[in-house]
Amino acid sequence: MKLLLILGSDETFNLVSHYIKPLGFDLIRYNHVQKAMDNIDEVDPAGLIISANDFPRHWKILVHFVRVDRDKDRCPIVLLTGEKFPLEEASKAFFIGVSGIVPETLGEPSLVVKLQNILSRYMPVEEKRRAPRFLVEPWQRCALIFANPLNKVIVTGEVKTIARIGLSFHPDYPSLLENLYPGTLIPECSFRLDNTILSPECRLTRVGRIIALEFINILPGEQAVLDAYLENLPLQELRYHTPGLP
Repeated sequence: MKLLLILGSDETFNLVSHYIKPLGFDLIRYNHVQKAMDNIDEVDPAGLIISANDFPRHWKILVHFVRVDRDKDRCPIVLLTGEKFPLEEASKAFFIGVSGIVPETLGEPSLVVKLQNILSRYMPVEEKRRAPRFLVEPWQRCALIFANPLNKVIVTGEVKTIARIGLSFHPDYPSLLENLYPGTLIPECSFRLDNTILSPECRLTRVGRIIALEFINILPGEQAVLDAYLENLPLQELRYHTPGLP
C-alpha cells in the first residue's frame, strides 16, 4: 500500500516517516509537486501527504488535480502546515477535499495520533489499526452513562477515547464497578454524540481506573451517526477554533 509524500524538507520527511512506517505503508517521496502530478497514475497511491509550508502556492493545485479522479474514500489527503497557517486557508482546504490538517512539527503526542487516525480512518491498514481511537477533547459533546447490570446503579464518568467499535471511559466512582469483570455484558447504555443519543449494547473488555467498552450491538442508523461523527471530527475541530466559521 503506497503513501505519496510531497515534502521539500528532509527533516519533515524523516519525522513523518518515523510515525507512518509502523502503519505498514510503502512511502514514496517527491520534492516537486509537478513531478508528483505527472506520476500519480503510475504510482496510484492509497493516500497523500503534502506540506503547505514547503509548497504554499501549489498544494491547492495538487488537491484539485487529485480530486478529479480520486475521492476521499479512495485517496485521503493530509495537509501539513506551519505555525502561521491562516484559518481561512484551512477552511478552503477542507472545502476542496483535504481530509485532515496537522501541524508538521508533530510536537505533541496527540498530533501524532491525529495524523495516524486521519490515514487509518480511510485505509485498510494493519488489522489492529482498522478501528483507530480518537482522543476526546474538552470541546466535544461526548458523554456516556450506563447501568451496572448486576445492581442497576447508574455509572457516570468521562469518555477518554472513542472508536467505531468502542470507547474507553473513566468512571467518576470506580468502586461502583468493583463487582464487574472483563466479558460482562452492559445492555443499558446512553451514549451522547453532539445532539444525538445512541443506545448501544456493550461488553466490558478492560477493568481498572479506566475501563474499555466494546460495542457489540448497535443499530445501523446509530452506527451511521457514529461513523459520520468520526468522519467530521477534523472539520468540527476547525469550527471550534474558528468562531463564526460556517
